[in-house]
Amino acid sequence: MLLQDKVAVVYGAGGPIGQAIARGFAGQGARIHLAGRTPAKLDVAADAIRGDGGAVATARVDALDEKSVADFVENVVKKDGRLDISVNVIGYQDIHKPLLEISTEEFLQPIVNATRTQFLTTRAAVPHMIRNGSGAVLTFGGSGNGMSGLGGFKIALDAVEALRRQWAQELGAHGIRLITLRTGGIPESLPDSLPEDERREITSMIDGATLLRRSATLADVGNIAAFAASDLARPITGTEINMTCGAVLE
Repeated sequence: MLLQDKVAVVYGAGGPIGQAIARGFAGQGARIHLAGRTPAKLDVAADAIRGDGGAVATARVDALDEKSVADFVENVVKKDGRLDISVNVIGYQDIHKPLLEISTEEFLQPIVNATRTQFLTTRAAVPHMIRNGSGAVLTFGGSGNGMSGLGGFKIALDAVEALRRQWAQELGAHGIRLITLRTGGIPESLPDSLPEDERREITSMIDGATLLRRSATLADVGNIAAFAASDLARPITGTEINMTCGAVLE
């Protein structure tokens, strides 16, 4: 298995992307610690992993709070003796409006949240990875032109990419890799509350923008995340893994 005996933490593990990544890791032998603010959602994710024979624990963690993150990571290392993989896919509480229609606070909210949480979770993980002489830190998003009406959300993603590049520069000598997983959208991750006609329209738009005429699935996300975190991807750092099915050409 690609991740046998590895220990991974996944923030935002109650959401569909976090759950997919956690299941991908567990399927390759990693011991998983799921972190989030909603225990009921974490329990659902954990039950699915246990049902597949995976090793998993859950913890209520506010990934925007420094002490909450630090205590969580220390508890993980105390329990399992190491930390090899850290993934942060929490939402940034963004406001999807044109820039001319939002307040300064609404504009800054996703930017501040995104950079704060990615900084805190990475900083908490890397001292333990430095002791191991290796590690992988994954995030989800990517850079690009974006589209209108997203408020500060797209700028938040660009800021996270800049932070990822800085961490990669500083941590490469310790064998720690920083990678962004980039998709063109995952229709399966659309909220259940979305009306069916709107869901079909968005799915058609996402699929239609790809060269393969299909978008990545949640299973694809989990599989690629497991590869990215594994030693098979040991030459890859400071960059994105493009799984947009051709929607974005490099």
